Amino acid sequence: MTDMQVNPSFRLAYVPGVTPGKWARVWVERLPDVPLDLVAVPSTEGERTVREGGVDAGLVRLPVDKDVLSAIPLYTETTVVVFPKDHWLAAAEEVALDDLAEEVVFHPLDDTLGFTADTLPGHPAIARPDTTADAVELVAANVGVLLVPQSLARLHHRRDLTYRPVVEGPQSQVALSWPQERTTDLVEEFIGIVRGRTVNSSRGRGAGQAAEAPSKSQPRKAASPRKPQQQKAGGQKAGGQKPGPQKARGGPAAARRGKPKRRS
Repeated sequence: MTDMQVNPSFRLAYVPGVTPGKWARVWVERLPDVPLDLVAVPSTEGERTVREGGVDAGLVRLPVDKDVLSAIPLYTETTVVVFPKDHWLAAAEEVALDDLAEEVVFHPLDDTLGFTADTLPGHPAIARPDTTADAVELVAANVGVLLVPQSLARLHHRRDLTYRPVVEGPQSQVALSWPQERTTDLVEEFIGIVRGRTVNSSRGRGAGQAAEAPSKSQPRKAASPRKPQQQKAGGQKAGGQKPGPQKARGGPAAARRGKPKRRS
């Protein structure tokens, strides 16, 4: 690992749809003297920003160049299709790609699902929108529909639009990534945070601080012995209730997929 500077900062990039707030709060609690700089970057610039050293690490969408970057997958997002609220797809609980066969499906240049001209369902638009935000505006104009990770549908929410989950479609995976040659103590600290490690089990700077913390010198008071509890016949404790069979809560719910009915 590389040596840390005096009063360093940690720069973390994140792409649209990713919310680093919960991890940032833990960072502030564990390393209050190390500023955490959050750098918002476009989806298409996440990997390049990390690879070129503009940040210490990044919350980006896979895939990344594994020859240069390390990556820890964090979660996989649900894919949804975005459309106007009065669209015929609104009658469905979930949508299959085949349901989009007669729809115009936008394919923005910053697509995060890895679609190609051959794999994109439906009919392609005349031109590809520059961004997902531009594609959402076209969907609102009732020109077509859009496939995106659910977090991006929420990010670009509009009152006149809605979305449904897509079954058996490609999905986007979010990962923590950093340059392999720059796995610093602070990177290890953030790895521990996203993996849910405690301060004592972390390998980074916070673990060293926890190890150096002085222990309390006050002797612990000896616990007084407990009195044995008397039991009634049959092994039941005094004051307790007779055990009985417990009813199962709830039951299996039969989930049915709502098939959209196309308007004639």
